[in-house]
Amino acid sequence: MPDLVQLTRHGEVGVITIQNPPVNALSPGVPEGILACVEEVLADPALQAAVLIGSGRTFIAGADIREFVKITTGQRDRELSLAPVLDRIERAEKPVVAAIHGTALGGGLEFAMACHYRVAVSNAQVGQPEVRLGLIPGAGGTQRLPRLIGTAKAAEMCAIGDPIGAREAHSLGLIDEIVGGDLLEGAIAFARRGLVPRPTRERNDKLVAFEHPRIPDRLRGRMAPKRAVEAVELSLRLPFDEALREERRIFEELLFSAESKALVHVFLGEREVGKVAGVPEVKEPPVKQVAVVGAGTMGTGIAMAYANAGFPVLLKETSAEALEKGVETIRRNYAASVAKGRLTQEEMDARLGRIAPTLSYDGFGGADLIVEAVFENMALKRHVFSDLDSLARPGAILATNTSTLNIDKIAAVTKRPEAVIGHHFFSPANVMRLLEIVRGEATSPEVIGASLALARRLGKVGVVVGNCRGFVGNRMFHPYRREAQFLVEEGASIYEVDDVLQEFGMAMGPLAVGDLAGLDVGWRIRKEFADLDSGGRKPLVEDYLCEKGRFGQKTGSGWYRYDENRNRTVDPEVAALAERLASEAGIPRRKIAREEILDRCLYALVNEGCRILDEKIAARPVDIDIIYIHGYGFPAHKGGPMKYAELTGWRTVYDRVREFESRHGAMWTPAPMLARLAGC
Repeated sequence: MPDLVQLTRHGEVGVITIQNPPVNALSPGVPEGILACVEEVLADPALQAAVLIGSGRTFIAGADIREFVKITTGQRDRELSLAPVLDRIERAEKPVVAAIHGTALGGGLEFAMACHYRVAVSNAQVGQPEVRLGLIPGAGGTQRLPRLIGTAKAAEMCAIGDPIGAREAHSLGLIDEIVGGDLLEGAIAFARRGLVPRPTRERNDKLVAFEHPRIPDRLRGRMAPKRAVEAVELSLRLPFDEALREERRIFEELLFSAESKALVHVFLGEREVGKVAGVPEVKEPPVKQVAVVGAGTMGTGIAMAYANAGFPVLLKETSAEALEKGVETIRRNYAASVAKGRLTQEEMDARLGRIAPTLSYDGFGGADLIVEAVFENMALKRHVFSDLDSLARPGAILATNTSTLNIDKIAAVTKRPEAVIGHHFFSPANVMRLLEIVRGEATSPEVIGASLALARRLGKVGVVVGNCRGFVGNRMFHPYRREAQFLVEEGASIYEVDDVLQEFGMAMGPLAVGDLAGLDVGWRIRKEFADLDSGGRKPLVEDYLCEKGRFGQKTGSGWYRYDENRNRTVDPEVAALAERLASEAGIPRRKIAREEILDRCLYALVNEGCRILDEKIAARPVDIDIIYIHGYGFPAHKGGPMKYAELTGWRTVYDRVREFESRHGAMWTPAPMLARLAGC
């Protein structure tokens, strides 16, 4: 396999170099190439040792995830085990040294652990992140790792999936030496020390009983972490080869699970959404200076997101009081990060120093990107864009942070509609990973490409969507929360509705989310679109809460009551209010099963998602899934709403939607795409 793996001779040391850019993934041909080179080293009497190293920026970043998809979809044979290759390396009669830079993750670390020794540069990282794909290590990772670092730490690494740095790995015994200079030179020198083969499988001194690791909340409800701990425990009670076979059985069981299929879908989807037909790939965004209009909740978060990424930012408000309040919010947020150890004081000062508060448009003419983040009001936004059009330099990108309003109507007040685009950040904008990139009718492909590059530079996942009320995320969120409110009116408790969705895996229930975001936000939008809303049943309680000034967490009450630390408690007054309003509207109340709560909320999402795909507002189902995972707290191990429906079965979803249509009317009419996918 000369193109993927090469053997070169450095005196008595054979150097096996993996050349499979960009990350030396274990694609077909790579393991076979490594094995062929190892055999060549063993057969050559002039060579006394081997060094395994990766070319480019990393050692081996792991398996080629696309091969897992081929197996689960029947496109290739199920056999993908690296075990025979690793077994041969481990049993080699000459010492094999793994030389690690960049990352050795998943199968990459399993290869390194099958070698007799491991050296690394100080900034390398190693880990077993398979749990993030709903898997466990499948080629000895759960058996070799505890023999090198102990069962407790091995269980933690396999069950949680977080990598560790080379220095920690060295202190644990996973890395034998940190190389200070050139890695290859250091590894060759290490291999020349008269080493003897040292099979990891025979190192049993660290196999001692352990307590189960604490699984973090972000892995709540997942099966793979528990199975990873079970697999590591096998090292304590089964011979190595028998434990290896059981590890493989668990791996294959998980590979075909809905959890793994969902997580693999998300992993590949995060990369797929950045590729948009007709949009050029932009490596580096053509932006050096950023300006933000509005220093409220969204404007301050957006300013922080750009400052965090190294951009100088002008932050404008209309009054000194509002500007100072915004700056104080930024300062307080950074100070909280310092207090938690996430930032140093020096880093905080540097980021604050990149944000220049202003009460005027002075300097905006030099900005390459201007982001408008004022209240969600069309007249106000058009006024701001008219001003920006008169002062922004030619070629500047004019972005609006609107969450629902028509991009084309905003662009229409400018003489450069091709430069106008939606950059819909999610609150808090400096934290949330999603950036919904809304293309207007005239938005140029170059501006869209630059926006995708900006998202990457900010550490966000950018998803390009079309222009309609609410775009993708909020348009789907409306029927989701609509059903949550209807269920309360029909007899479900507020707590129960939220609890069902949280138990499913959502970060928060739909009613608690409203309180967090501010009920007045949706109230303002409903009033903005009052003339366009069709007839039919509408939720009753939330508008009433807003009229009473109960906007959620920020006012201390909404669907729930909140203390000074924003801890929520159930409010009997709201339950009584829902019952009274339902009675006045003639809505019969009943006991509602948890299954119905879940299905009505989730299938409302799915049905609207199908309409969005029919209308080409979203290009692909995966675009919707990534938006919901990174913007709305949908559990990644369920794959997003569209993947969840696929794994549930389109016909099952369709039949349930038809049932709800028969009970609740036209709002539940199945989308044409849903009917097609169900074969109806």
